Amino acid sequence: MKLEGVLRGSYRTLPCDPIVCSSPQAGAIVLERMFTDFTATDRWTKKPAHCLYQALIVAIATRHADAVDIKFLVDGRPVWVALPHPAWVEYKRRTGKTITDALAKEIAGHFLKTALESGEGVGREMYSLTVDETLKHLDGVVATAEPPVATAP
Repeated sequence: MKLEGVLRGSYRTLPCDPIVCSSPQAGAIVLERMFTDFTATDRWTKKPAHCLYQALIVAIATRHADAVDIKFLVDGRPVWVALPHPAWVEYKRRTGKTITDALAKEIAGHFLKTALESGEGVGREMYSLTVDETLKHLDGVVATAEPPVATAP
C-alpha cells in the first residue's frame, strides 16, 4: 500500500505499511505535515503567527551539540527547536520504533505551536527540549493524529 493520497493534516491507520509513528491503540499512523505549515494564536497578543518548517540540521556539525535542530519561520522570523539525540535512543528502547526526520519535524512543530499558544514563545530564537519534553510532544503528535475512541451508547 502506497502512502499517496494522504491529505494534509489527516491520518490513516495502516497495519503493515512503513511506520512514521505508532501507538498501541491505533497501530501505525501516517502523518502528513500537520505541524510543518500551521498557524498558532499567540497567547498574549491574540494575533495569529504563521509557522513554516524550513530546515532540519544535525547540530553536532553546526554547534557541537547532541541534538537535531529544526528551523521554522514564525511570521518570517527564524526560530530553532533543538531535539536531543538521546530522545531517539529512548523512544527506540521504549517502543522498538525509530523517530524519522518527518516525525522529528512534527514533534518540533507541535512544541512550537504549544509554546506560542501557552505564552512561552515570546521572542525566543532557540528552544532546547529535554528527552522527556521531546517524547511528550511526540505523544501530542500521535494524539492529534489518532481518531477519537468511540464509546458505546
